[in-house]
Amino acid sequence: MLRHEFRPGRLIAGATGLAIAVLYAGDAAGSWHTPWYAVIPLLCGGLGLAGAAAWVAYRLRRRRAARTASTESTDAPASTSGSHAMR
Repeated sequence: MLRHEFRPGRLIAGATGLAIAVLYAGDAAGSWHTPWYAVIPLLCGGLGLAGAAAWVAYRLRRRRAARTASTESTDAPASTSGSHAMR
C-alpha cells in the first residue's frame, strides 16, 4: 500500500528550484558566471511544465476514480432501506 500518491508537478517544481540553486551556487563559488536574467526563463519554463504535469496527473486521478466508482454496484439502493417513501 502506498503512503501517498505520486505528484509529478511537485517533483518538477522541486527539480527546477534545485537547478536554479545549483546555478547560483556555482556562480557564488566562482566555478562559472551566471547572469541574473538567465534564471527567469528557467523558472518560468519549469513552473509551466510543473503546472502542466500536475494538471495531467489530476485529470488521470479523476478519471480513475470515476471509473472505479461506476463499476462498484455492491450496495443496495437507498430506496430499499425503508426510510424514504417512494412516490
